[in-house]
Parts: sequence; structure tokens; C-alpha cells
Amino acid sequence: MSGKKHTVTGNLPWVSLLGRRGVALSRVVDMLERETVPGARARDGWVGETFGSCQTCLPRVEVCRLPGRPALPPAARRTELILIHVVLLLACAVVIYLACEWFVNAVEWLGVRMKVGPVAVGTILAAVGTALPESVVTLVAVLFGSAEHGDDIGVGAALGGPLVVGTLAYGVTGAMLLLRRRSRARAQAAMVTTSPGATGGGVDELDGTDTPRLARDQTWFLAIFVLKVALGLIAFAIKPWLGFLFLAAYGVYFWREMKGTGEQASDEDLEPLKGQPKRAKPSTVAVVAQTLITLVIIFGASQLFVAQLEWAGPALGLPSVVVALLLSPVATELPEIMNAIIWVRQGKTQLALANISGAMMIQATVPSAIGIFFTPWLFDAPLLLAGIATMASVVYLLWLMKTQRVTPARLTVAGLFYVAFAAGLLVSLN
Repeated sequence: MSGKKHTVTGNLPWVSLLGRRGVALSRVVDMLERETVPGARARDGWVGETFGSCQTCLPRVEVCRLPGRPALPPAARRTELILIHVVLLLACAVVIYLACEWFVNAVEWLGVRMKVGPVAVGTILAAVGTALPESVVTLVAVLFGSAEHGDDIGVGAALGGPLVVGTLAYGVTGAMLLLRRRSRARAQAAMVTTSPGATGGGVDELDGTDTPRLARDQTWFLAIFVLKVALGLIAFAIKPWLGFLFLAAYGVYFWREMKGTGEQASDEDLEPLKGQPKRAKPSTVAVVAQTLITLVIIFGASQLFVAQLEWAGPALGLPSVVVALLLSPVATELPEIMNAIIWVRQGKTQLALANISGAMMIQATVPSAIGIFFTPWLFDAPLLLAGIATMASVVYLLWLMKTQRVTPARLTVAGLFYVAFAAGLLVSLN
């Protein structure tokens, strides 16, 4: 041993047997990283320790800091962590968007294969695909999580999901329609400049959306949502059994949407399946595979997005209720928002609004049933405030749809209900 020298490199230490000249050494440790025992016998570079009647001889090693790698100060380390989380947030958002591009492409072909109505593609197929996995997470949380945090997740998901979809999702859709209107206006102005006799003609900004049908969905949602908020204000013995009513309500909605009016989704204007771009009509296996794979990616990226936001709350000094009701639902409902952005960009506003409407119906029933089954289902002030903001937004949207006054600008106003809720929540906490 005395004539050999071995080095081991790691993140910080430089370990060498028998030492090196010109390098300041720290404490002597054995190979198990214990300090030298006082009185231990050292010879020829070996340190011996006695355990009972047995003596172990371990190589003598000397530890020093790697030159040029000083430890980061706390402030720099904190900045580094913040940058890592911000990069992860942005990366997750990009992954979710790209996965949603493939998902909406696959789910439209799935609607053609299943011969469902064009609206049901958004209200059922797309909504079930993006919303039900979140309900599974809620179920696992309330069944296997701690009594306190599991209940918070269950009730928070049942209130936070509809809040985000019923306010921000509609607001983002309206904003996208406004941006599209501006782009069309510039294109029309350029066309008139190059061809003075050309006119743009009247343009349907909602792409022929069936607003009376969406109004019917919002009426269903509002009735269910009012009931579930009322149940959160009172306690009685048979409350858990009422969870079956919410599941039955979604079952009826599902059956009605899938039955449709006899019209079937068409593949005339569909882009080729991204997984089989050279085939005019993709195989059913490819359609199902692309749908399932993109759902797994969306789900995984959404959960990572939620994890980053949950870190950001304590790091920014935000109370847990703010994270649960303001930040986490935005992450879990991000796929629905991305779907709406993509479909509006493609000129399929009816699918965008139908997807939002269908997601609201799932969020109003399935997570609510889980919460009623397995939690006390009693609301505090922040939860009640979330319920009131959601109902106010839906009443406003219902009025627009029933009176045929839906415009992009008026849809954007729905996002202000979320802003009002956030302001009210922060004021109530202070």
C-alpha cells in the first residue's frame, strides 16, 4: 500500500491515500467515513479499530476540498433553485401544449371511429380524457393520504377545478378569439390593399357554435353545483349516500351526449393523424395508441407542473389554501385550456367551448362524489368563496348564451371572476 496512490473524485471531496504534497488536508477518516478513534493503532498508513475480539484494518485516507469549487452561499443557492423550478414550469407547459396538439388530433379521429356527434367529441371524449385522470388522483389522495391533507385535496379539487374551467378557460378562449379577430382584420386590410374591389364579408366569430346547446349544459352544471355547495354548508348522517346522485347525474349527461341528434363527426376537414401522416384514413389502433400515449404525457407533465407550483407557494410565503385553490387547479386544468387554444386556432370554436363545458360537468360530479363519499364535505370561508365565484361566472355565461349575446370580448370577462376570487381570498386571509 505504501507505494501506491489512489484518487477518488466526487462532487466535492478529493480523496487520496497517503496524502499529496502541496495540498492542505482536513481530518483523517476511515473508509466508512468515521473519524479516527482516539488511541487507535496506526501503522504504515493503516488505521485499526477493535470491535470485540476482532480487529479491522482500514486504509488511511485524507480528505480535502476540490480546488476551485467553493460552496455556494445561501442566497446564490436559493436563486439557483428558483431558476430550476421556473425552467421546469416552462418546460412542463411546453410539453403539455405539444402533447395536447397530438391529443386533439387523435381524439377527433377517435370521434369519427366511434361515430359520435361532433359536439360529443369535445363534451365527452376530450373532456373525459383530460379530466378523469385527475379524479383518479383525487380518489387515491382521499383513500390513502393523511386524514387532513387527503380531505383538503379531495374538497379542493371538487371546488378548484370548476372554478378554473368556468372562469379562466372561458376567458382564455375569448382572448384567443380576439387575437384571431385582429389577425383576420390585418389579413383583410392587406387583401383590400392589393385588391381594392375585394370585401371580407360577414364573419362568424364563433365558427357556428351552437350556443343554445351549450346553455343547456351550463344549466345542468349550475343546478348540480348549487346542490354540492349547499351540501358543504350542512352536516347530516346520510350525506355520503348523496354522492351516488352526482355519479348518476353524470351518467345521464354522458348518455345524452353520446346519443346526440343522429349527426356524426366527419373526417372531411380533419388533418391526417400525426402518428400516420401519410395515410388519408389512419388505422384504429394508431388512433387509440396516439390518444392513450398523449394522455399519459399530459397527465405526467401536469403532475410535475403541480409539484413545481406547490414548491413555489411556501417559497413565496403563500398560505397552503392559496396554493390549493389558486395555483394547483390552474395546473390540473391546463390541458383543457390548451385544448381550447388549439381548437380556436384551428377555427373549431365549438369544440373548444364544448370541451370546456364537458370538463365542467365532470368536475362538478365525479370529484364531488369522491369528496362526499370519503370526507366530511364541509366548507370553510375560502371554499365557499370559490363556490360563489364559480356560480357568478356561470350565471353570467348562461345569460350570454340564452340571449345570444356571446362575443369574444364578453367571453373574456369571465376570467375577471377568477381575478375577483383571488383578490377576495387574499383579503380574507389578511
